[in-house]
Amino acid sequence: MPTSSASTTDSARSSANGGVQSLERAFDLLERMADAGGEVGLSELSASSGLPLPTIHRLMRTLVACGYVRQQPNRRYALGPRLIRLGESAARLLGTWARPYLARLVEETGETANMALLDGDEIVYVAQVPSKHSMRMFTEVGRRVLPHSTGVGKALLAGFPPEEVRALLNRTGMPAATEKTITTPDGFLAALEDVRRQGYAIDDNEQEIGVRCLAVSVPDSPTAAAISISGPAGRVTEAATEKIVPVLQQVAGELSEALATQSPA
Repeated sequence: MPTSSASTTDSARSSANGGVQSLERAFDLLERMADAGGEVGLSELSASSGLPLPTIHRLMRTLVACGYVRQQPNRRYALGPRLIRLGESAARLLGTWARPYLARLVEETGETANMALLDGDEIVYVAQVPSKHSMRMFTEVGRRVLPHSTGVGKALLAGFPPEEVRALLNRTGMPAATEKTITTPDGFLAALEDVRRQGYAIDDNEQEIGVRCLAVSVPDSPTAAAISISGPAGRVTEAATEKIVPVLQQVAGELSEALATQSPA
């Protein structure tokens, strides 16, 4: 099939930063789809991106052909299954980069250290370094949990607008993992205000009785990420929190800098 001159021009045109404009536009559309919950219509993409409908249609047709987007029976477009493999591989690599920093957390705090990402509406743990204590916390890498009952979930969602948080909670529900789990949107939004004020999040027996977790987000991470320590409530006390939080914040900042060096300038 002959290629139109408009398509050829668009594909070959370089952007101001030296990239290929059509690639930049395609990835921008994928990110906009993710921000919209994974499914959008062409008119929505046009309104949010400012691109003309013919350009979006051409880019989406290519993404569909490659398996990165699929067209639904209702004519809307959804993120495709080939993105799952890319995301899983990227998450594993991110966890590998984070392990030395988590090991430092264990050395300096004595407690199990974790890294988690926000994947869709769920928290997924991508790396862990266990405590050397005989009594320690263990979370399987790859485990998925709902954000409202975790310290990492609070740390991550504290950076989101309240309306987006409410929409997420409406989709997931707020089941109680323990009697201390926050189970109302207003209660959770109040907890996020505490996170923003304090600079860290707490899971105080909310995911598992007897366990406390302290978490902070990783600033400017290429994907929403947080690190945490978790341990028995008898060890992760208020006094211990005052010592642990500055270490968490410092390591998160150093991890952020390390991740930035893995990305193009």
